[in-house]
Amino acid sequence: MKGFIYKEFLHIFRDPRTMLILFGMPLVQVLLFGFAITNEINNAGIAILDQSKDEMSLAVTDKLLASGYFKLNETLNSRDDIEPAFRKGNTSLVVVFEPGFSARFIREGQAAVQLIADASDPNTANLLSGFASGIIRDFSAGTKEINQAPVTIQVQTHMLYNPELKGVFMFVPGTITVLLMLISAMMTSISIAKEKELGTMEVLLVSPLKTWQIVSGKVVPYIILSFINALLILFLAYTVFAMPMRGSLILLLAESILFIIMALTMGIFISTISNTQQQAMLLSMFALMLPTILLSGFIFPIENMPAALQYLSHLMPSKWFIIIIKQIMLKGLDITYFWKDTLILVLMTIFFLMMSIRKFNVRLS
Repeated sequence: MKGFIYKEFLHIFRDPRTMLILFGMPLVQVLLFGFAITNEINNAGIAILDQSKDEMSLAVTDKLLASGYFKLNETLNSRDDIEPAFRKGNTSLVVVFEPGFSARFIREGQAAVQLIADASDPNTANLLSGFASGIIRDFSAGTKEINQAPVTIQVQTHMLYNPELKGVFMFVPGTITVLLMLISAMMTSISIAKEKELGTMEVLLVSPLKTWQIVSGKVVPYIILSFINALLILFLAYTVFAMPMRGSLILLLAESILFIIMALTMGIFISTISNTQQQAMLLSMFALMLPTILLSGFIFPIENMPAALQYLSHLMPSKWFIIIIKQIMLKGLDITYFWKDTLILVLMTIFFLMMSIRKFNVRLS
């Protein structure tokens, strides 16, 4: 019994994949859950439209920026600049000071500040507007103590793109992304691994098919089936959950096909480095499911995460696809606003396709 237990320990320690699952996966999950799952606000991008530019409006702006919750992305000149600021994707909140802010505050004892939030992500919009309202009211209370007069700053909040703050506007794009990623990648990740496990790889090896033809042949059927899945998901989102379609449906479907192809090539790459279907499934779950949910901005805002995780999120294809979906469905924008995100998905697709072909050759040699 003692020798058998010793042998089993040696068997485990000599298998890098088993060691990775035993020790690597728990460590990564603890770090991801610990740092990514947070509702804290840190350095959220805001824009300021100061139509007064007086001493008091500047003081309120300084207090907002000094809180550490917000960072100033740009200063706007008119209300016509508000929507373009949101379309750039870096601004989550716009603070608007009315004309004659300080004069009205002193003369009438009250002044108004308007907060306009990008409610395509309702949770973040609520948090940002709540934090900003609290800071402004705190400033008003401090001024009241100094002047010993009944003065107030009225905070008016407006939610852009999602005035009713429907949570489905946030969850549907993320759900579409997660389902397409997991279904597409996991379906293909076991395909070549299955050929190896069943011993049918030799048949492919002696066939007249070239490597790129074998890889493409594995991908094409799943492209069609995954696209049907995407159509069903979008149909349910529109009919059951009343998800708006403010942009081009054709453009959305084209972007969905691109994302599906990218996910399928990623699954093929995973299958080429796996010897069994079980290994392929574990790698798919470990490499795709948790990062897709935690580091894509689906549930938790990326800007609130540590810098290291923010950089890591750039490697998540799901992050770029969620941005594209929201830009098309909720904001009605065309590709000129998210061509960079599309280009990133194209480059990722090419990378995983080339790596799949290369690793496939290595595995056969």
